[in-house]
Amino acid sequence: MESMLNKLKSTVTKVTADVTSAVMGNPVTREFDVGRHIASGGNGLAWKIFNGTKKSTKQEVAVFVFDKKLIDKYQKFEKDQIIDSLKRGVQQLTRLRHPRLLTVQHPLEESRDCLAFCTEPVCASLANVLGSWDNLPSPLPSDIKEYKLYDVETKYGLLQVSEGLSFLHSSVKMVHGNITPENIILNKSGAWKIMGFDFCIQSTNPSEQEPKFPCKEWDPNLPSLCLPNPEYLAPEYILSVSCETASDMYSLGAVMYAVFNKGKPIFEVNKQDIYKSFSRQLDQLSRLSSSTLENIPEEVREHVKLLLNVAPAVRPDADQMTKIPFFDDVGAMTLQYFDSLFQRDNLQKSQFFKGLPKVLPKLPKRVIIQRILPCLTSEFVNPDMVPFVLPNVLLIAEECTKEEYIKLILPDLGPVFKQQEPIQASNMILLIFLQKMDLLLTKTPPDEIKNSVLPMVYRALEAPSIQIQELCLNIIPTFANLIDYPSMKNSLIPRIKNACLQTSSLAVRVNSLVCLGKILEYLDKWFVLDDILPFLQQIPSKEPAVLMGILGIYKCTFTHKKLGITKEQLAGKVLPHLIPLSIENNLNLNQFNSFICVIRDMLNRLEAEHKTKLEQLHVMQEQQKSLDIANQMSGAEEARSSGTGNQIDKVFNNGTDLLTSGSDSKENEMSSIQRKASLTLEEKQKLAKEQEQAQKLKSQQPLKPQATTITPPVKQTKDLTDTLIDNMSSLTSRPINQAQVASSNNFSSIPSMGVGMGFSSPIDNTKRNMTNGLNTNMGFQTAGFTMGAGLATQNFFSGPSATGANKMNMVPPANMPNYSPMNAASAISPLTQQNRPPDMSALDNLFGPQKPKVSMKQLAQQKSSQWVNQFVPPPGSPNASNTALGPQMNMIVQPGFGIQGNPFFSPQNFAQPANTMTNSSSASNDLKDLFG
Repeated sequence: MESMLNKLKSTVTKVTADVTSAVMGNPVTREFDVGRHIASGGNGLAWKIFNGTKKSTKQEVAVFVFDKKLIDKYQKFEKDQIIDSLKRGVQQLTRLRHPRLLTVQHPLEESRDCLAFCTEPVCASLANVLGSWDNLPSPLPSDIKEYKLYDVETKYGLLQVSEGLSFLHSSVKMVHGNITPENIILNKSGAWKIMGFDFCIQSTNPSEQEPKFPCKEWDPNLPSLCLPNPEYLAPEYILSVSCETASDMYSLGAVMYAVFNKGKPIFEVNKQDIYKSFSRQLDQLSRLSSSTLENIPEEVREHVKLLLNVAPAVRPDADQMTKIPFFDDVGAMTLQYFDSLFQRDNLQKSQFFKGLPKVLPKLPKRVIIQRILPCLTSEFVNPDMVPFVLPNVLLIAEECTKEEYIKLILPDLGPVFKQQEPIQASNMILLIFLQKMDLLLTKTPPDEIKNSVLPMVYRALEAPSIQIQELCLNIIPTFANLIDYPSMKNSLIPRIKNACLQTSSLAVRVNSLVCLGKILEYLDKWFVLDDILPFLQQIPSKEPAVLMGILGIYKCTFTHKKLGITKEQLAGKVLPHLIPLSIENNLNLNQFNSFICVIRDMLNRLEAEHKTKLEQLHVMQEQQKSLDIANQMSGAEEARSSGTGNQIDKVFNNGTDLLTSGSDSKENEMSSIQRKASLTLEEKQKLAKEQEQAQKLKSQQPLKPQATTITPPVKQTKDLTDTLIDNMSSLTSRPINQAQVASSNNFSSIPSMGVGMGFSSPIDNTKRNMTNGLNTNMGFQTAGFTMGAGLATQNFFSGPSATGANKMNMVPPANMPNYSPMNAASAISPLTQQNRPPDMSALDNLFGPQKPKVSMKQLAQQKSSQWVNQFVPPPGSPNASNTALGPQMNMIVQPGFGIQGNPFFSPQNFAQPANTMTNSSSASNDLKDLFG
């Protein structure tokens, strides 16, 4: 028998490659596509298991295939026995329907090369998971090789097998006859399902309370595929040729032992001498020690010992096994509840789903994904249950990888994103999604975010429920960094603004402002300046919370490194908006202080930035001026150098220095002489002297005007004095009060200007001719004064002209011989040509903070200036009584030179000239000549 099984295993390996071609001729392939070889199962692991899909519905299935080449070594009648046994088991399984039995999707089909049928999707057989890898593809699939049974899976799997046996024993009145790991299949969800009904025994009196199950004697001559696995068979099958439902319970005990001992059965059976092996096994069972069961969990160890008892009556039945404390595990009970979920009403389901989040963390991830997740997503078709199921699905999604989430969870969430009915359930769904928005945006692909997730957020912002709006506004900042910028700018921000403007809830308005403030850092600077800040001025309410929210956005934008507010907007929009808000009556002291602090900071930055700008502009202007001056100087230097070079070229080219030529005609004459004939020695000597003279002229310094005082001709001065003495004889006979003379000499500190001065005396009006003669002969003409003013007013407060003009030098008229403006300027003494700043003390005395401005009339009555007093001899001097001036001097304003039209009559243009008259000997001499 053992040699036959070994030959069978070797044959299985050889024909693996031919199975796919063999199944192609089977009728099953008409409706199903056969895929990859994933597992093996059934008696002797003779069935190869492939994954597949139904062509019409794309429903996933498992395709079981038995290749007839495995039994080519047998004779025909043996082949027929094997085929009949296999067919009987599949047909029996097809007729039975129970959650604990493997579900057949398509009945058995036979072709020339194979047998095939389709079931629900399958992962592997329990034998494969426990390490029996016969009839598996090469290389071994990693999901089987690395498969690990968790405790919760083992507990619930054994419970499921017990429930399946209970169904067979109690309801169907059937003994399975071959409960082994090969006949226990783990489906895609991880549930344990029973198959392999090749040796099942139906009760002969199913209606009676005590069913009877006929048993056949063991025939060692039959092929191994026509006999059950003796290692899991109860002793009574062999020793007493009897069986009952308790015989399956023994097989369950042997399976439990193998599960906790890595697939090793409790006894090794010698198939050559099976009777002897079973007799020895019977003796060992009667003396079963605790050490044999040491790998079995303690809480179920005694129950396994009872199941392996020699006496069938001592073994617990299937119904009793389902109720033992070992299966009262939270995880196992949870999985059991899911399997019976279709039997529960909505109230029971809702209560169960509410408590599920406490259980999920205790379960292995694979168990959750395989067993629990499919049951949860199947409830999405029930809109009323979605609010209770969704939190558990999202909790599972957090533990999944992005690939697992996209493959297993996201396809079922699509319809939930768009669910809007019923309203109450829809609102709860929105709340749940918003609380897990970071999860959705992290693991959902961008296209699905744009098409499903963000529209749900927009819907929440527009929801009629204030609670949903508040929650949405509070949650948006937590995932704002995950939203693409176009969606935020074009869809999210406008809805937040509408929620703020259109709501009647103060909480929503404040939360809108807070939300905007928190997501400013994810926005572009110019979008904030052009869109967000102007929006703040549209908010109608003036509640303190709203005002503080507005202030917060301004402050955040103002202080943020990436954003910032330009000084133009600060001055033109922000401060004009904030300052009125700061004095709202609703604000308390702390809130007002917050406003003032922000406003002060803005003003300080505005001042600093604009001052810096102006300083930079000033520096740039000064640099430009310096550059222009440098360019002009360099241009003039280049012009001079180029001119000199041209002249040198001409000298060397023509043999004549052009500077020596007085005119172009002379130059032409000299060049023509050179062209006509060669020069004589005398001519060359003459030419050399001219060149030497020109070189001396060129090396001399340019002429400068000399500071000489122009004195009138002696004859004119003498005649004028004689005339003056003759005409003033009547005046000299009368004493003149010195005070009157001092007060009459109240000159204004105005340098030469176009104003004619006349001397009139109230004593005798006929002496005006004297004054006119004085003006005419001395050059006190309007033209002469006007020309002098033109020189003086160019640099009134500085420079030689202004200082020199204040010395009251007598400038001859334009028709005077040898007169020119240059000569007039040369009359300035060298002492006054220094660039000293004007003495402004007189102006300070006149227009200081304690003294008001005075009129011209009042000015005439004040004490005369120091420089005017120089013309009046000091009291007691010999000349004091001989002063020829009248008691009063009137300023005669010439036409076209009004006081207001002349800038020098403006008080701000008055400056006390430097006291340089004491050293002027020429002026004193002239006065002596004039007045004696």
